[in-house]
Amino acid sequence: MTEASTQITALNTLTATLLDSVNGYRDAASHADSGRFQELFRKFADERATVAESLRSEVARLGGNPEDDGSFLGKTHQRFLDLKAAITGRDDQAIVNEVERGEDYLKEKFEAALKTDSLAPETRAVIEAANASVLRGHDQMRDLKHGLEA
Repeated sequence: MTEASTQITALNTLTATLLDSVNGYRDAASHADSGRFQELFRKFADERATVAESLRSEVARLGGNPEDDGSFLGKTHQRFLDLKAAITGRDDQAIVNEVERGEDYLKEKFEAALKTDSLAPETRAVIEAANASVLRGHDQMRDLKHGLEA
């Protein structure tokens, strides 16, 4: 596998994961009881869509075909299917718990990608910028979850 194709694969995997996150947040927003949570989840969905677009742009710059559908990734998608199952009870606490679990998974995917030695500096910079956004979102959801548990 060439260096560019390795980077494209990594970027597309992260993009698919982010797109699953966007869909999960949109589902959470549409089912949350609290207007505050609805707004927060919509904000996160929009931010994740923007971050996914930055990764898609890097794939295009490298000459690849950017990922535009995250639904085929079984394990990633399963995290947000768990969210849908939690939503059926329309309990905001359960929704926040599942969103936070999805955030943990997303964070792990980015950490794994950044541990690889095969990323060119330009691609690594794009992933690091996306990871900064993911970490902020992860930490906000973690704090929200713990605040609700208190």
